[in-house]
Amino acid sequence: MMAAAGGAVAGWGRWVSSASGAVTPRPWRLFGALCLLRLPRITQQLRREEEEMAALMEQIELERSRYSDHEVRKLEEEERLRRRKESSYDEDEEPGKTVIMAQDLEDKWEQKLLQFSPAPRVTDADKKDDRKSLNRKLDSNLMLLVKQKIGNQELWLLPQVEWQPGETMRNTAERAMAMFLGDHVQAKILGNAPHGIYKYKFPRAIRTEDNVGAKVFFYKAFLQSSDLSQAELKKDYLWVTKDELGAYLKPEYLKKVNRFLLDL
Repeated sequence: MMAAAGGAVAGWGRWVSSASGAVTPRPWRLFGALCLLRLPRITQQLRREEEEMAALMEQIELERSRYSDHEVRKLEEEERLRRRKESSYDEDEEPGKTVIMAQDLEDKWEQKLLQFSPAPRVTDADKKDDRKSLNRKLDSNLMLLVKQKIGNQELWLLPQVEWQPGETMRNTAERAMAMFLGDHVQAKILGNAPHGIYKYKFPRAIRTEDNVGAKVFFYKAFLQSSDLSQAELKKDYLWVTKDELGAYLKPEYLKKVNRFLLDL
């Protein structure tokens, strides 16, 4: 069923065959575009209300919790030590046997914790505002924009190429990714159906009955690897967050992208 749907989309070409076999032009040019997302690597900072709720839930969990095995062991050892001091408890441990107390373990764990240094949430790419780097805005989605020539203008867009006969629209979106990133990038495209569509008419100076405008079908994909050392980026490109899109995309184009773009 899905393959049939993909074939139907592919058939919306600029040229189609009539019942008589003659090829007739279609007025709309079709493009496949890919919204390639790098997913967040770390959780977002908690807001004040979330921090308060987390602290409350932690306190409730602590009050209702039972002792762990380690806590039970520590209590038993403390009781034995207390009884020793009162001389009411005979030493029955084997001579020469090394005993590791629960407190010894806690001291060891404490030393390990002091040696641990978490990676910074704000990276060097964040400080430099390097929007060509994937190592930035680690708690947000990043999406790929490329600069393409549309008519006489160079515009920032999601990677797109024109549909070719015999392709499904998903095939076209995959080809767009290969064209701008090469064949070494691993990404998971979500589904066979497009997530959105952007339709626009060409300027009156170049518009004809057989060349009215273009329809861009958007597909979403998740980047599977953050190592783009093998990628063959052939255009000007940027990795930006949803909030940064407004500085690059045309308002109408941005409106269509925002309809299928979630940044939770």
